[in-house]
Amino acid sequence: MTQLPDGRYVDDAPYDANVSLQQLERSDLDAPNWVLIWRQFKTHKLGLVSGIFLLISYALLPVAGFIAPYTANERHPDHLYSPPQSINFFHEGEFIGPYVYPMTSEANLETFQWEFVPDTDNPASLEFFCEGKEYHLAGLIPTDTHLFCAPGDATIFLWGSDRLGRDVFSRILYGAQLSLTVGIIGITVSFLLGITFGSIAGYFGGRIDWCINRVIEILRSLPELPLWLALSAAVPSNWGPVAVFFIISVILGILDWPGLARSVRAKFLSLREEEYVRAAEMMGASPGRVIRKHMLPNFMSHLIASATLSIPAMILGETALSFLGLGLRAPAVSWGVMLNDAQNLASIEIYPWTAIPMLPIIIVVLAFNFLGDGLRDSLDPYQH
Repeated sequence: MTQLPDGRYVDDAPYDANVSLQQLERSDLDAPNWVLIWRQFKTHKLGLVSGIFLLISYALLPVAGFIAPYTANERHPDHLYSPPQSINFFHEGEFIGPYVYPMTSEANLETFQWEFVPDTDNPASLEFFCEGKEYHLAGLIPTDTHLFCAPGDATIFLWGSDRLGRDVFSRILYGAQLSLTVGIIGITVSFLLGITFGSIAGYFGGRIDWCINRVIEILRSLPELPLWLALSAAVPSNWGPVAVFFIISVILGILDWPGLARSVRAKFLSLREEEYVRAAEMMGASPGRVIRKHMLPNFMSHLIASATLSIPAMILGETALSFLGLGLRAPAVSWGVMLNDAQNLASIEIYPWTAIPMLPIIIVVLAFNFLGDGLRDSLDPYQH
């Protein structure tokens, strides 16, 4: 390739009469659909970075207990509202590896509050792959090995401690297991109901379509937040945390399916008139096979994009219910439960680190939105 004085580029390779001038375009047209989607998705930088971040976040959920230095409800009575501690590497100009300064608590008789003073004369080097309180790896395997710990009586509160002396950093990691999973379960329930009823209404039409539409309109006319509160308040108070978690996930999914069902119905009303659908019906394909094999694949790109954009709504729904005290309850740990403990504005003003659980919620919701935008733009590569 040679650049001319006027800025143009000229290919100086020898002419080959056997090479097709449309070879590049032909290879693009013959490329599998997923290759075209990936090429387009790579150009959406925010979506790509968000997808990698979410993939890493979900991959770390089974080992959250290993990364956390403490268990979710492990208390330190002498360190209530302890401020965040930093990890240092140099002490008095000498490199001694990662360490923290032990925190000593002193009572302030004027403000009647505990004040924490770092002991800068005795740095405590961190221990790695150390023993601590027992937890269950991936919820199944009991173990007591943690990635890092503070030695002896020293503590390591990377993001401070709460009103009961529990490590905020560890609780955020444990809370991610529930807060991120509730979106997956909720969207699964929502999609099963939405796709099922939407496809039946759009394909068959008639009275079935009329009945399903009336149910959708009734559900969409109900105010969302009061309905959430009513259904959540109906959950028996004696149920365990796991049962409450699953019923909250199902409630969020049940309330989210009408919007998806209307989208599926509208698409199926147009797809059922296509020639390939009529051909499949004339060849004796059952309605179920026509929907599964011929109609849903043509609508899959929209469904995938809708799923990534609906999961943040599920996470925010669980957070709102738990914040109001009607969702998950202690001893279960989620980001909403943590925010429920920090809803006192006076305590946030004095101990601002108790509001840190807001940050992962904001970051995860933004990541899902960016990922959904990227998928929505790339799942139909032929539009360009």
